[in-house]
Amino acid sequence: MNKIKLPLKVGIIGYGKVGRIRHKCVENHPHLELIGICDSDPKALHNSKIKHYGDYKQLLDKNPDIVFVCTYNLYIPEISIEAISRGIHVFSEKPPGRNLEDVKAIKRAAINNPFAKVKFGFNHRYHEGVAEAKTIVDSGRLGKIMWMRGVYGKAGGQGYDCNWRNNIELSGGGILIDQGIHMLDLFRFFCGEYDEVKSFVGNSYWKVGVEDNVFALLRNSKTAQTAMIHSSATQWRHKFLLEIYMEKGYLEIDGILSSTRTYGRETLKTARCVLDDNKYPLPNPQENMTYYDNDNSWRDEINEFVDCIVANKPINNGGIDDAVKTMELVQRIYCDDNGKPNLGADSLSRRALYGRVL
Repeated sequence: MNKIKLPLKVGIIGYGKVGRIRHKCVENHPHLELIGICDSDPKALHNSKIKHYGDYKQLLDKNPDIVFVCTYNLYIPEISIEAISRGIHVFSEKPPGRNLEDVKAIKRAAINNPFAKVKFGFNHRYHEGVAEAKTIVDSGRLGKIMWMRGVYGKAGGQGYDCNWRNNIELSGGGILIDQGIHMLDLFRFFCGEYDEVKSFVGNSYWKVGVEDNVFALLRNSKTAQTAMIHSSATQWRHKFLLEIYMEKGYLEIDGILSSTRTYGRETLKTARCVLDDNKYPLPNPQENMTYYDNDNSWRDEINEFVDCIVANKPINNGGIDDAVKTMELVQRIYCDDNGKPNLGADSLSRRALYGRVL
């Protein structure tokens, strides 16, 4: 194993909105030092003190310890695999590619280069409301999870129809792979894996060649735990809602803190069932509310990543196995039970990306 020398040298590849957020996190971490940024647009970098590269391989040639990959989804596999093959630790944004094959290719590189730590930006796991809910679930005091229901939707916004996220060649899909993937990751975070999937994938409003609404049912046939997701680009009032119903009560995370602050105040609602004299649950139990006003998820996921590197610990949240399993759910939702493209997406490109039997 290579000896860890601090501070760890960092490169950022892709300097859009998310790349700039990662830059701030790097600046605020005592064990990280930014040595360069790669972006195809030299005007993207306004700070002349930071070295700019137009080709990501030029940045990798400077031997950073870590690279943050903040590019279009199309380029994530190529850049990640190249960095991993050089023994460089990789933190990539989600989704981890455009389809399942992309992620499996990254996993093969990670298996062949076990020194390199690989983590993906499923930062919703690190929101305080989610973390507190996970603590309550794991304690068992409300019993086993029976079902979950998640809604994650936005109104699209100005220029949505021409946003790169709706270019299937760059992104791999629409609202599900862009935003709904976070909810799928949380379903797995709380309940593990699902082996049955039923879905409706539609393009009802934006008509951009990728889905703008997805309704899906997931079930673990062994535990009978079920989850339902609605991922939407026609939720005119932005909404995040995750309901977790257990044998003895329920949790609801309503609102999620984001950079736009358009999803409302992050709130965790908890309630325990009240039984009547015959041990039947009474309706409308008392609810307790907890409010969260600070979003430290971006910081906390990077802190954990750095700690895993320095202490040589495995990545237990958002690692390559999480990425593969979550993308398997994405691909199964995009496809019907026979592994054929869900025609609700109505795209020839979808056939090319997801037309393989799983």
